[in-house]
Order: sequence, then structure tokens, then C-alpha cells
Amino acid sequence: MLTRVAVAGVHGHGATHVRNVLRLSDRATLVAVADPRPSADLPAGVEIFASLEQLLEATKVDVVIISTPIQTHVPLAALALRAGADVLLEKPPTASLAEFEDLSAVIAETGRACQVGFQAQASQATLHLAKVMAEGRLGEIRGISAVGKWLRTARYFDRAPWAGRRRLNGIDVVDGVVTNALGHSSAAALLLDGSTGVDDVRSVETDLFRANGIESDDTSTVRITTTRGTPILIAVTLCATEHLEPTVIVHGSQGRAVLSYSSDTLELHEGSCLTRKTLERTDLLANLLDHREDPAVPLYCPFGATGGFTRVVEAIRLAPEPRVIPEALVRWEGEGPDRHPIVRDVEHWIDRAAGELALFSELGAPWT
Repeated sequence: MLTRVAVAGVHGHGATHVRNVLRLSDRATLVAVADPRPSADLPAGVEIFASLEQLLEATKVDVVIISTPIQTHVPLAALALRAGADVLLEKPPTASLAEFEDLSAVIAETGRACQVGFQAQASQATLHLAKVMAEGRLGEIRGISAVGKWLRTARYFDRAPWAGRRRLNGIDVVDGVVTNALGHSSAAALLLDGSTGVDDVRSVETDLFRANGIESDDTSTVRITTTRGTPILIAVTLCATEHLEPTVIVHGSQGRAVLSYSSDTLELHEGSCLTRKTLERTDLLANLLDHREDPAVPLYCPFGATGGFTRVVEAIRLAPEPRVIPEALVRWEGEGPDRHPIVRDVEHWIDRAAGELALFSELGAPWT
């Protein structure tokens, strides 16, 4: 029998989820979607509802995929779980540690499964690197750094009322380059360190800046120290000269590794030997379907394994407002919705931060 799937939020990344359900048509069937702005690009026979509550009242579903604004994740996930459905929840799963604890309680109460959409966690490149580290092939792990040099235009921040916001109508959103746009970086680094749980993070230091006219950060360094003692340095921007693939770099006493998680590519530098390989990635929805058929099959990214990441979100939520990068250090390019800022020498400072496991302010970056 095919698994009955519903998608909440069908625009933006939600459209990707719709296509993915249709791709898995031998195992699942898309029975309904919920979105206040219905999409015309849906197969015949798919029911359309203005809200997930209406959908769940009218239609029996087995799995709900939630790809909605950040501040709606927890109430919608709780609604679906209590309706008896398993959930695939987009990242960031929650906007605060309190929300994380609330949804954890609902998952325990209902006994349902909740997978979170950190796709890099299901990459064989990520998992192979974690195994290499655990085997000691890179020696003592001195630190992990995540590098993200992205370019985002005004269109990105204009796409939705919550984009670029820390709070909206009094509700925490905590959007930003660290928590959302390049959130995979922090999550992957924590996974590699074996520090995914809420109690696996000892401290989080934030150094948040913005060049865009938004509330949230777009150019930041964050240093996580795990209970294992590993420093994890996140150095990311949405104001780069060009859009490059993000990487997670592992610094070991006997070697170095570079994970390009978007392409599932891994470079291993072990002594004088360099190997580079591109590996496969398991689809998170397919993994959830496998888990439903056989609970002995583990989820690649169960909700509980995002606790360490949520500690980072919580630190950013409580941090002071991002500081504005002086106009003299910003060059603007493009017009209208294509307009975007470029922070002077931001790539240089990101590389230094990643290499030295240091915050922008510690390095004396000019905007600090």
C-alpha cells in the first residue's frame, strides 16, 4: 500500500518536496497540500487546502512534509504528529530551545517519527568522514571550521515577510545566515564531532554582522565549543563576490579533510596522500519511508539529533542585534530585486577565521 503524503507549504523549497513525492510514486502518493497561496502546478486529484488543520480534518495522511515559515514549524509539526502522521520537518526545526523541548515532548507523547531536513546528514561523504575521524586517521582533531561564501540579492529577502527577521509580530523567527541559509554547515560540523545532542554543546560565542537592511545577520562568525572540547568555527556570509559551494574543514594533527556537502564531495589529506571522491546521498523522505516500514532502520536526522544545532540557534536568538557593517566597506551591485551588497575582502577574513578558528572581532576584521 502506498504511503499517503501531504505537503504543507508548496512554494520555494516546498515545490522541491512536491516533486520528490511524485518521484517516489512507487512508494508514496501525494494526496493533499496545504498552502494559503495554492499552486496551479499540481497533479490532478491532489486536494488543496488553505491550512494544514483543514487538511488533517478532511484527509487521512501517513506523512506530512512541513516546508513553511520557521515560526510555524513547531505548531504545525505538533498538529501533524497528534493527528497520527510522521513528519519530515524542514530546517531550522525550531526557533528556540524552548520550542525544541516542546516538540520533543509531543514526539515522545505520540510515538511518531520526526525527520529534519538536514540533507547533508544523509550524505555518504559526511558519514564516511565521521568514520575516518572516529578511526583516528586524521589524528587528534584540533578543530572544525565551516566556510560559506554566498551571494544573495534583495529578491531573497523580499520573498516572504519572515525572511531576514529575528522576530515577527512578537514571535521568534531567528532567520539568518548561520541559522537558516547556511545552517547545514553548523549541523554537519556538529555531526562530524559526534555532538548532535542538546547536551553536547558547552558554549556558543556569536559575532554577528549585516550589510543588508534586515534584522538578522548576513555575515558572521560563531564559535561552538562542544563538551568533547572541540572548537567549531562557523565563518559565513551572504555578501560574497561570487556564490561558492560551502565546505566543512576538519583540522587534524595528522591530516585534513574538506567536505563539500552540496555536491557530496570529500577530500582527504592524509600525510602526503590526497584522495578525492564524490559519494551518494540517501533521500530523507525515502529514509523516513524505510523507517516506517521497519522501525529498526534508523532515521538519518531524527529530531533529537538537532539539539546541538538548536543550542546554536538559541545563542543567536539571545545575542545582541547584528552590528551594521559600515557603508565604506560595502559595494553594491545590481538593480532592483537583483541588487546585493559585497563586503570588502570578506572572503579573506572568512578564510582567516576558518584557518585560525577565530572570530572576526578577534582577528580585527575592519567592520568589527
